[in-house]
Amino acid sequence: MNISRLRDRRTGALLVAIAATVLTLAGCSGGQAAAITPTVTADGVQRVELRYAGGAVQGGVRRFAIPAGSTVELVVASDVADEVHLHGYDRAGFVTAGATTTLRFVAGVKGVFEVELEQRGAELAQLEVS
Repeated sequence: MNISRLRDRRTGALLVAIAATVLTLAGCSGGQAAAITPTVTADGVQRVELRYAGGAVQGGVRRFAIPAGSTVELVVASDVADEVHLHGYDRAGFVTAGATTTLRFVAGVKGVFEVELEQRGAELAQLEVS
């Protein structure tokens, strides 16, 4: 075998290995964008507003950065009736079709917590408390 061909094969194999590693790492990150800051009301409440309509979260599923110890208002509007559940805090509220529900709590537990329409299994958002 020609040395030039051998070098080309090794280079190709190395590029394939690098590409596979990059794709694996990207997959492990979940493609999650950086957490965004929710609206802060005049009295310092972290307000997260979500709208579920037509089978999807408007604006897509996002991660919100919540400072530990802060008061949070999670406001969910929906075009379907379902239970809004904040995992990890075991907070829930029922939203009727065409209405909103608000969950108010103190973010005392650190971590990443999913907000979901429980019966549909539809993720609405993630709250990253730190």
